[in-house]
Amino acid sequence: MSSSNSEFLTKFETKSNRVKGLSFHPRRPWIVASLHNGVIQLWDYRMGTLLDRFEEHEGPVRGVNFHQTQPLLVSGGDDYKIKIWNYKLRRCLKPDLLGHLDYIRTVQFHHEYPWVVSSSDDQTVRIWDWQQSGRPCLVVLTGHNHYVMSVQFHPREDLIVSASLDQTVRVWDISGLKKKYVGHGVDDIQGQTSVPKIGADLFGSTDTTVKYLLEGHDRGVNWASFHHTLPLIVSGADDRQVKLWRMNDSKAWEVDTLRGHVNNVSCVLFHPKQELIISNSEDKSIRVWDMSKRTGVQTFRREQDRFWILAVHKDQGLLAAGHDSGMLVFKLDRERPAFALNEGGPNTGSQLLYIKERYLRMFEPGSGRDIPLVSIRRSSGPNSAPRTLVYNEAERSVLMCTDAEGGSYELYQIPRDASKGAQESVDSKRGLGLAAVFVARNRFAVLDKSRQILIKNLSNEVTKKLSPPHPTTDMIFYAGTGMLLCKAEDKITLFDLQQKRAMGEIIC
Repeated sequence: MSSSNSEFLTKFETKSNRVKGLSFHPRRPWIVASLHNGVIQLWDYRMGTLLDRFEEHEGPVRGVNFHQTQPLLVSGGDDYKIKIWNYKLRRCLKPDLLGHLDYIRTVQFHHEYPWVVSSSDDQTVRIWDWQQSGRPCLVVLTGHNHYVMSVQFHPREDLIVSASLDQTVRVWDISGLKKKYVGHGVDDIQGQTSVPKIGADLFGSTDTTVKYLLEGHDRGVNWASFHHTLPLIVSGADDRQVKLWRMNDSKAWEVDTLRGHVNNVSCVLFHPKQELIISNSEDKSIRVWDMSKRTGVQTFRREQDRFWILAVHKDQGLLAAGHDSGMLVFKLDRERPAFALNEGGPNTGSQLLYIKERYLRMFEPGSGRDIPLVSIRRSSGPNSAPRTLVYNEAERSVLMCTDAEGGSYELYQIPRDASKGAQESVDSKRGLGLAAVFVARNRFAVLDKSRQILIKNLSNEVTKKLSPPHPTTDMIFYAGTGMLLCKAEDKITLFDLQQKRAMGEIIC
């Protein structure tokens, strides 16, 4: 896997036939993948094991989705069939949901009602009651005049959004359908069956209306997603563009266009925890966009494989992408905070220093106190999260390292009264380097990008320059006053900075 400016934090990767559909389990470390060869795979991405396979579809399976509370998943394929699977019983519930007249592109369970929404090449969107055996199709939404490539329920409101090769995105109001089938005053109908009125006309029904028609793409639209909390929609199309839309009670409008992909945009969605948009494309790349600045911040590429689908875990910040030869589960950056443990003395006790949001904080296990010490400068770009934190108790100094700009550090001096919770904003001394650690009371070492070791004072001035024991050294660690552990490809070397020589070496 190569990228233009950084690497994924890849948690899990599979090799398989082309992956067209993905869905995270809401609670377990599972992901389900539907493949172009008709197989549905259930994986434990934490253990890296294949838990089960479901193989009743004939032909490619393009859509798959986990139920939020019940042990079910839904799939839709090129055989025009929607199947509901109980993965605990390891079998398909009968009968299949039948009615689509062409390939089924996407399927999704409603978060509250016993409903499934589906999109198809037959130019329709359908909503089904999967618990109804007699007449499960509640409504057929017509209006698109080309393949409907994706559809999804709004996470909170009675809306759905669909994207079509007719170059439009439609937002549908389904509150009338809720009133008709769910009834009044019912907050949670899990386990209850929708009861249709006698003679309900499925086609041209007034129970669902087009609330907004979003026009702006120049070619077919492959995907549209709701934001989880804001009144925003993002879409991706064959015009190679990603568009951001905003909506209110009366209208919806285009906010901006994100350009950068060089082939069809397959899928696009909002990051669940950050103000980011993630898109992937047949140009073999995944792009990350800053939602407020509307600029690209990261690009990840594969050599051979086109990307087809993205999925997001709404609680854990995990993402997954399906491509021509498998799929991967990843995070954009580390979420575990950088920390430093100070054992303290007889008067202070142990202290844990860590970074949370925009503050360097100190936690005292003995007293239970958790206070902000200083406000720190945090950029919003990729790899800006602190990677390491080193504390010099004698000088009340902190070194913070990040992967920003290819590797950088910041040196902070903690004010004497900061332990009272002063939260002062202090100026930091900054520099570039792969790593930085204290090596004496008033000295720290920096491994710069040319793989040289710079010894600096607390004014950030170079006092000595050394060559490491190996030219491929890529990380340094504190190993006692005036000593470093230097890591290179397959060795770790104990290096004496005063004598400028290796004192010992371990071959890994």
